[in-house]
Amino acid sequence: MKTAIVIGVGPDRGLGAQLCKRFASEGLKVIVAGRTSSAIEAIANDIASSGGEAVLVVADATSEADIVALLNSAGPELDLAIYNAGNNAPGRIIEMDSYFEQSWRVVCFGGFLFGREAVRHMLPRKSGTLLFTGASASLRGRSGYGAFNSAKAGLRALAQAMAKEYAADGIHVGHVVVDGAIAGEKIFQRFPDAASREDGLVSIEGIVEAFAFLYKQPQRGWSFEVDVRTFKEKW
Repeated sequence: MKTAIVIGVGPDRGLGAQLCKRFASEGLKVIVAGRTSSAIEAIANDIASSGGEAVLVVADATSEADIVALLNSAGPELDLAIYNAGNNAPGRIIEMDSYFEQSWRVVCFGGFLFGREAVRHMLPRKSGTLLFTGASASLRGRSGYGAFNSAKAGLRALAQAMAKEYAADGIHVGHVVVDGAIAGEKIFQRFPDAASREDGLVSIEGIVEAFAFLYKQPQRGWSFEVDVRTFKEKW
């Protein structure tokens, strides 16, 4: 049975959870990974109740030991690995201390650990798809978000390097740029009035479709990057 791993899973109306449910519905065994056991347990239970197969793993994306164990749990059938972990908090450069490193560790260093271990497990079969969640910050710097901008840009460059390094080995590496705030639980909790302007928020379902599109591409028609935004976004 083909296996997928998604790390960075939180509430049900979040991108990580919806990615898990989508790929479980397509017949993959899904390893649901995140830092909060109650959140990932709820997602795994929902998948099981719908007839899918899911395993939950509590893991810290910045812990090498956790990531090695997580990828080992997939076994030889790992076919899809998605790195969705991240943090996005504003801050002025001159006021930052350890936050800059913390942002880099979660977004970029964690992506390196996850990507390295995923490729190690895919190489024997010369097959598999590794996808990373990007953001507007992957492509441009923005005042007040210097840590997140640099971390996401670093992750994109890493993903692009891996795409070129392992394509000949049959491994498809891709990157999805989410250009805008996602219409999910996190944004509605932080900004309760966001529901009144939901058409200006990026649809979770639309983002999931982009991941599914990359996963299903044939070897002679691979894309590295897909960007997703609303019809209102100025870019």
